[in-house]
Amino acid sequence: MTNGLQVFKEKIIAIIRGLELDDTLRAVEALRAGGIRLVEVPFDQMRDPKDTAVKVEEIRRNFGGGDLICGSGTVLTAEQVRITYEAGGSLIVTPTAGKEVIEEAKRLGMFVMAGAMSPTETADVYGQGADVVKVFPAGVLGTGYIKALRGPFPYIPLAAVGGIDLDNIQDFQDAGVSMFGIGESLVNRELIRQNRYDMLTKLARAYVEKVNDCQECAE
Repeated sequence: MTNGLQVFKEKIIAIIRGLELDDTLRAVEALRAGGIRLVEVPFDQMRDPKDTAVKVEEIRRNFGGGDLICGSGTVLTAEQVRITYEAGGSLIVTPTAGKEVIEEAKRLGMFVMAGAMSPTETADVYGQGADVVKVFPAGVLGTGYIKALRGPFPYIPLAAVGGIDLDNIQDFQDAGVSMFGIGESLVNRELIRQNRYDMLTKLARAYVEKVNDCQECAE
């Protein structure tokens, strides 16, 4: 069973999309060195789901002995939940308010971040058992929307995903966001292509420090 308190404590989920296995593992190593402890490997609905399962399994095998938590994203079916679980994953991120996905993940003791946009979807997803509601695309919707959504739902943890970077992450945290899902602006493909994993570690550290600084200011 996933420790939900640890997930909320770490705050940043690195989204590793579209990389080959070797690059995925090297990226995780660099991100972990920079302080990232949550990793999401999204399913590609056009490819064999085993591709994602292998990556999750290898991440767990290479880095799962410590405090790293890994799982899958773009999860659309209960079968994909089970594939993730069998690969050793404990984190499920879904872009929709799919009831079967949430129920299966919770049955297996997994942490669930489920997508929503409207107030109705937000309430429904949380009521179905999601641990946190994913607001996407956060960069387009903006901090004003987050603040408005927090009005009727101050008790629902929100995650900002899509368009989050070092320039706006503090604004979103100030608006009431509990967690972040960050892809390209953190898992920088150009740095990976150039094998500049030391710079990827520095970038990860900058994000972690930024979020921690925001948290300390709030306290």
